This record gives sequence, structure tokens and C-alpha cells, in this order.
Amino acid sequence: MSDRITEAPGEAKVVARSDVVVVGGGPAGFAAAVAARREGASVTLIERYPYLGGLAAGGMVLVLDDMHNGDEITTTGLCMEMIDRMAKVEACVYAPAAERLATVEMHRKWASWGLFDFRAGGKVQPIVMAAAFDPDGWKRISNEMIEEAGVDVRLHSWFSRAVMDGNRIKGVICETKEGRQAIMGEVIVDATGDLDVACAAGSPFTHGSYMLTTVFRLGGVDADTAERFRWEEPEKFAVLDRQAKKIIGGSWDRWWLRTPLPGVVWCNCPHMVGLDGISVADTTKADFEGRKRIYAMVEFIRANMPGFAACYVIDVAPQLGIRQTRLLIGDYVVTKDDVMDRVWFPDTVARGRDYYTPYRSMLPKGLEGIIVAGRHYSATESAQKNSREIPPCMAMGQSAGVAAAIAANRGIGLRAVPVAEICAKVRAQGGDPGDRPSANAKIMDRAA
Repeated sequence: MSDRITEAPGEAKVVARSDVVVVGGGPAGFAAAVAARREGASVTLIERYPYLGGLAAGGMVLVLDDMHNGDEITTTGLCMEMIDRMAKVEACVYAPAAERLATVEMHRKWASWGLFDFRAGGKVQPIVMAAAFDPDGWKRISNEMIEEAGVDVRLHSWFSRAVMDGNRIKGVICETKEGRQAIMGEVIVDATGDLDVACAAGSPFTHGSYMLTTVFRLGGVDADTAERFRWEEPEKFAVLDRQAKKIIGGSWDRWWLRTPLPGVVWCNCPHMVGLDGISVADTTKADFEGRKRIYAMVEFIRANMPGFAACYVIDVAPQLGIRQTRLLIGDYVVTKDDVMDRVWFPDTVARGRDYYTPYRSMLPKGLEGIIVAGRHYSATESAQKNSREIPPCMAMGQSAGVAAAIAANRGIGLRAVPVAEICAKVRAQGGDPGDRPSANAKIMDRAA
């Protein structure tokens, strides 16, 4: 018996036509949709889940970081707008500028929120511009900003196929409870995180892998007591901390961090390796295994860890924490040296901490009418591991949305869009596209 079947030819009803179609409502896709709409393009945003936010909201990755270069805040624009608006509704916390210091006092005050430079060595990492937020706060502000911009949103729509005309993508087909639906556009933004659209359109890619995580939140936690124990009884803390980490089976140094909700912490663990983030079997295994480890750890910390005696599981993130799967092979492939050496490119259109993203790394080789924004951009596996955080993905999204709007509004190809104009419009929207390199950048004319 064959392990393949032949599907009958079908059709899909065209339910929307827009200048720009963004597939994926995570941080990058949200930013792309808002940015394109603010440039006057009509925009349809497609998302498979019943909310916007991707791994920020659904994956509950509840700290925005990797957005500073020393004292310079490098990821601004829509990312900072989101932070400011969440803070106004008490859904976000960040250290004031005067308290972003490398002192024991500030570290003790802010480290349990995750607002430190996680790439710095030593026990007292500097407090930097980073933000802890509530996942439903993200969803709330996303909805507000999308509605204010006038973006047409289609949730509950699972991308299925690319509609092609030669090497040009003309639209996408989604599976829905209503049946197959087509959404047509002049420019498509692939913000799926896994390169779903570009891959379906025939783009070359590499296939990487990294840890999978079932993030969870605990309620009933006395965080002040837990922190005092960490600092005032370090030897006893170290013993219990090692045991907790052994049970959970993989975590960062701080396995819990505060959230804006009193008594609620989030736990970016357990980490599970050797699994493929697009494999049905592997992701199913991770969901089952993650919950087993979570409840085993909770049982231990309730009985042993000060501050956690009354804790309970509030929820496990509805989306798996997937860090790397398919990676685009674009007109330029960013390398680890590019990221670590802070290489600045003449076609830089976005930036993260102290690294820069060239426009060419967002354009799928051999395809027209499509641009990529997010963790699946064109980079080597090792480069992507160091440049995949949410704020730089939002910066990519904002620039991708601007570029898509320019292309659609003028009826030109994405490769014909002037990089200088993308950067100027991103700056007009309050962003920093990286067109003005910082003092510690390495200028590479060869990247022209």
C-alpha cells in the first residue's frame, strides 16, 4: 500500500484582496502590518491562533530584551510603542533610566524581573532597557493598535499554500472552518517564524534546530521571600536550585521571573533538545514531556523552596517555545561573525542589540513579491541563535512592512525599493533602522 495519495484539484474562494498580506500575527507580523498600514497600504493580517502575539503572548516569552547597545536603546519604533502602551495599563514593567546600573543594589531590585544584560558575565549583570510584560496585556494592546491602524485581521486562518505566477507570489490560501480561502495581495510578508510561506513558494532554506520549551506560569508565589532566600542563604539556595533544575531538565540560570501580576511568575523551562520544531511527532512529544516535568518540579518546590509553598500552575503556554526551524536562504546570509563583530551593512534596515540586519537577508533568493521578517530570516544557524529575540524581530517587521507598502504603492518590485527610503520612513515612524551605525560597529563595504 502506498504512503501517498493524490488530491483532487480544488478551488478556494477569494475572501480578501490587499496591497500587503502579512502571514503570521506574532511580534514581527504585527509590526509589519501596522507599519505598512501607516504608510497608506491596505493590509490583511492572517493568523492561525485566536489572538495576536505569537511567542510573545501565546508562547509567553514575557521579557523583551536584546534592545540595547551599552546605554543606547537600539530597538525603538513599534517595539517601544508597545512597551509604553502596555505600561500605561499596568501590563508592563521596566527599570527607569536612572536605575539601569551595574550595582548590587539595582541587580537585587531588578534581576528577578529579567531586566539585566543576559549576555554579560559575572554574578551582578548590569540592569538595562528591557521590559517584563503580561501576555494578555500584549494581546489587548495589539488589538488596539491593529484596529487603530485599520488593518483587516483574519484569525483562525491556517496558511496552507502559496498562489504563484511563475516565480512571483500573488496570494496565499488558508484552511479555515469555512473551507479553503484565498487572500490575494501585491506583496506578501512571511512572518510565520518557520518560513512557511516562502518555503511553499519554492524558496531555498536550511533546516536548523534548537531547544523547545513549554513555558508556564505559577501563581501564589511570594517572590520577595524567594529572592531573600537566594541572596541571604546562598549555599542553601544553590543546593535547592540545582535540584529544581535537575527535575525540570534544562533551564536558564534564573528559572523563574516576576511578571506585572502580583504573586505570578513565569518559568522559561523546561528546555528539551534533539527535537524538531516543525515535526508533528516531536512537538507532540515536547508538549507531553514538558507537562510531566512541570508538575514534578512544582511538587518539589512546594515542599522545599521558600516562597513557593502555596504555588500552583496557572497555565502552560498554548504555543511551544520554538526557537529555530527553517531559515531562509536569501540574497545575503548573515553569519555569526557578522552578528558578533557588529558588522554594519550599506543596506541595513533594522537592528537588534548591537548588530545589524541587511535588507538582502529578508529577500528570498529567486522569488518576487515576498519579504521575510522574524526569526526565520536569512542567517546561519549560529548567527540566528544570537539574533532571534523579539525586539529585533519587531524591528525587522516594521522595516518589512514599510518596504512592502512602498513596493505596493508604486507598483515596483521589492528589490527596487530604495533602502534609504525604507530607513527614512521607519525613522519617521519612530524606529531606528540602523542606517546610522553606532561607534562600535564594524563597517563592511564588501556587503554592498
